[in-house]
Amino acid sequence: MPRHASLLTFLAASRLYGFVHTENLEFPISLQMQLSSKCRSFIREGMITFAEMSFTMESNGLWISRQHPLRLVLASVCTFIFNLSHSQQITSMESSQLAAALQTVINKSVDGKKVYGASFALQNDSFSWAGSAGDIATGQQYFIASTTKLFTTAIILQLRNEGKLNLKDRISTYLDSSIWMGIHHLKGKEYSQELTIQHLLAHTSGLPDYFQDKGKNGKSLEEELVAGKDQYWSFEMAMERTRNMESLFIPGSKGKAHYSDANFQLLGKIIESITGEDYASNCKKRIIDPLGLQHTYLYDDAKDSLPKHLYYGTSPLPIPLAMTSFGADGGMVSNSADMLVFIQAFFKGTLFPEHYISELQEWNRIFSPMQSGVGIHLFKLPWLFNPTGAVPYFIGHSGLSGALAYYSPKENLFIVGTVNQVAHPDLSFRTMIKLALEVKKRS
Repeated sequence: MPRHASLLTFLAASRLYGFVHTENLEFPISLQMQLSSKCRSFIREGMITFAEMSFTMESNGLWISRQHPLRLVLASVCTFIFNLSHSQQITSMESSQLAAALQTVINKSVDGKKVYGASFALQNDSFSWAGSAGDIATGQQYFIASTTKLFTTAIILQLRNEGKLNLKDRISTYLDSSIWMGIHHLKGKEYSQELTIQHLLAHTSGLPDYFQDKGKNGKSLEEELVAGKDQYWSFEMAMERTRNMESLFIPGSKGKAHYSDANFQLLGKIIESITGEDYASNCKKRIIDPLGLQHTYLYDDAKDSLPKHLYYGTSPLPIPLAMTSFGADGGMVSNSADMLVFIQAFFKGTLFPEHYISELQEWNRIFSPMQSGVGIHLFKLPWLFNPTGAVPYFIGHSGLSGALAYYSPKENLFIVGTVNQVAHPDLSFRTMIKLALEVKKRS
């Protein structure tokens, strides 16, 4: 007997005697097609009839009993095969429709006024999609800015898993006093010696932000950059700028957090101190190579023109010197395909033990609607803007460049991408929300 006929006969007999519930079986699409063809041949040869198949369908799945003849049972299995094939066709059709709807979202996000190019990718269970529009092509590399902090967090957690550090350790354990001494002072008192790795990860250190907080000249580095003054700074320069600012609160003050790039500059230096290798090498050995990320690297050459240039409002914002300066707090380059691989590895236990994720979710408000956890952020719309709860919460990170990488545990949805716009980074969140709602609509 041909093998497909044998399989169908086996299924029929198994179903007759209660060995197998065929409605719970799954077959590859190619086998479904072959089995469907064999079912049709049974009909042509008179082994079963459409009437018998109709009976099995009308009986609402409760039609199998020991009293039914085997041909009726065989008819039920053929019905199952036909329904399975049809269901697969519907799923494929729905996937195509969803992909088209998602691309429409991206197309509309590029308005030529605020957004000139966008690239996003997402994964929801077995469904994956990537799309781009405007002046960013699919596969184009771009600056992920502070989304880099997820790479730094991942390496810190790997070192923890290797027993090389604990999050409660003071940073003075790993850094020379010339680095940390005098970096945290508040109302005439020195608190630098109290800083821990967890304080840095969670932005509960109280340290000012060397990049976005104002310096002695009354301007922030961010303000100088968007005004057209591209510049380079070293780690030492970033720390000196931090020393010259007043800290905001005592490290670990309950309910307090202040987003500071200085925190992740220090974490990058701790990584280098423990491993004896620079930050770029750690990223490559620990994350990029193991995950096979072909388009991801630390930007360290101002002459490198591979990443798409940023925009600030309607004008390009070429700041290569600054981009070589950020390092562990915001210097990575990637694309949406690589970032989708990375964000799944981050949250699903590939890079470090998955149970660590729950420990990172100690939230403090930093800027609405964002909350800071330990190395990750929570994006959750307040009830006023999400009264029905239609928009799920996301955990991950984003950057000033308009890049983001987030995961929705509730929907098992990963979304990454960029709108490549420094003046309106919020537009990446608006785009993420629209993409998530399209996925939910069809789930």
